[in-house]
Amino acid sequence: MADQLYLEFERPLVELEKRISDMKDFSVGEDLKLDSEIVSLEKKLHRLRDEIYGNLTRWQRVQLSRHPRRPYTLDYIKGMSTDFIELHGDRYFADDKAVVGGFARIDGDPVMFVGQQKGRDTKQKLYRNFGMAHPEGYRKAQRLFRLAEKFDVPIVILIDTPGAFPGIGAEERGQAEAIAQNIQFMFTLRIPIVVIIIGEGASGGALGIGVGDRVYMMEHSWYSVISPEGCAAILWRDAAKASAAAEALKVTSEDLKNLGVVDDVIPEPPGGAHNRPGDAIESIKVVIRQALSELSKVPVEQLLVERLQKYRSMGEFKE
Repeated sequence: MADQLYLEFERPLVELEKRISDMKDFSVGEDLKLDSEIVSLEKKLHRLRDEIYGNLTRWQRVQLSRHPRRPYTLDYIKGMSTDFIELHGDRYFADDKAVVGGFARIDGDPVMFVGQQKGRDTKQKLYRNFGMAHPEGYRKAQRLFRLAEKFDVPIVILIDTPGAFPGIGAEERGQAEAIAQNIQFMFTLRIPIVVIIIGEGASGGALGIGVGDRVYMMEHSWYSVISPEGCAAILWRDAAKASAAAEALKVTSEDLKNLGVVDDVIPEPPGGAHNRPGDAIESIKVVIRQALSELSKVPVEQLLVERLQKYRSMGEFKE
């Protein structure tokens, strides 16, 4: 971690890892026996990691969901599947690079993947529009949904977006209408849908491809009607109060499970998905396989009724 990007609250871990690395290099170069000291520091590192990641605030969880080394949609697709064939374009306007999708196989079984894709460096971030879809991205997703239904292939959706793109062009091309059409259409799909929030799940940008029979969240992801910064800017006219907004919004995976918005939380490796991406990918794969196995046994008409009821039953009110 020391030679790569990290978050501020990870600094103690970075410094300790560097000490361990330096001590290992020194012991080899000077032919010294420092094994006991190195083992002691490594134990301290494990304890410190458990302490830091076991006591994260909601705002720190949001920061972790945006970690620069966190796996993105294509990382998960390529890591858990084979024969991935990416499909492009909405057949109306353009190919939105913020939304990716296509057919693939998980352990030989066909699935249709759809998700938002972010970029890592500046060039890729601009190319992917920071994972913020235009209307053509949602229409592209709907085209892939229709294709999956045509061939009776289940859909796996990976959500990671700071929101739908709010630009003038997107509004001119019907951003709100495209999202609303997707939400309505997804309730009619006669195939199983599994949704996983792998990072950020902001507002209609997430819900535009987020209707599913099973909805899961990665442990260090967030899901909300608005980002903490956006909420703070509206309520206090100060985006710097995002930490307070995150606490009020209750955006974490545990919060959303307790509220009944998601079905379950997928644990991440110690230190987060970015620390051991291979383990994170395997964890998601196991959940997807289990969910699809269960959903495949449900009759189609029952699947549609339960999907609709799932969302109708969310929320509480008093008369």
